[in-house]
Amino acid sequence: MFSVRGELAKDPTATVRAVAKMGYEVVEFFAPYFDWTTDQAKDMRKLMDDLGIRCNSTHNNQPSFTADGLPKAVELNKILGSRYIVMASAGRVVGLDGWKKVADQLSDASEKLKPAGLRTGYHNHQAEFVALDGKRPMELLAANTPKEVMLQLDVGTCVEAGSDPVAWIDANPGRIHCIHCKDWAPDPDKGYRVLFGEGVSPWTKIFAAAEAKGGIEYYLIEQEGSRFPEFETAERCLANWKKLKP
Repeated sequence: MFSVRGELAKDPTATVRAVAKMGYEVVEFFAPYFDWTTDQAKDMRKLMDDLGIRCNSTHNNQPSFTADGLPKAVELNKILGSRYIVMASAGRVVGLDGWKKVADQLSDASEKLKPAGLRTGYHNHQAEFVALDGKRPMELLAANTPKEVMLQLDVGTCVEAGSDPVAWIDANPGRIHCIHCKDWAPDPDKGYRVLFGEGVSPWTKIFAAAEAKGGIEYYLIEQEGSRFPEFETAERCLANWKKLKP
């Protein structure tokens, strides 16, 4: 839903209806959902049930992972039918020791979520694939968290950082349960504004690796912005998806 965040902020109900009408089957709510009341979450779940779409995961900022925040995140995600409470960003992290603390936080959340039948996950950006002292932070996170912690791969930022998304999937079998299908092109006028399928990401190879080794459960299209309005962007991305993955 980040791809249509402007429309979502104006009218959540109409926006969810619109993306369902386009043909999307799964949505992922992001940080603002955490401010919902339980009644708002129930209304959204009813709407999704009526439309025949699912929310498998939510994107969360640090407040969702505090001692006070995690129980609320659990309650809202259970209502929504979500299975994964994903850390959208670790914020500002200093050095490999800082990344080790992030891994510890994810491991702790993983244990606390088990009784509720939920799992946690981590969504990468560029920094996690840029080496610090000879080691990429993403490698440290993978090595220092239990296998139950989903490594939600954001393809565009991985590619921009110069890493190979296929090699990353192959190196972490069974942990790439979800992929953010965000593209990227090196042209400074394009970058993340290219539509899904119009950048340099090797999508056919990514899909093959995700389905052979990654343990993929669902894909999400994410767009930071494009030359088109939000709804048209979402429609065009889905059309490109259908061409690339019929």
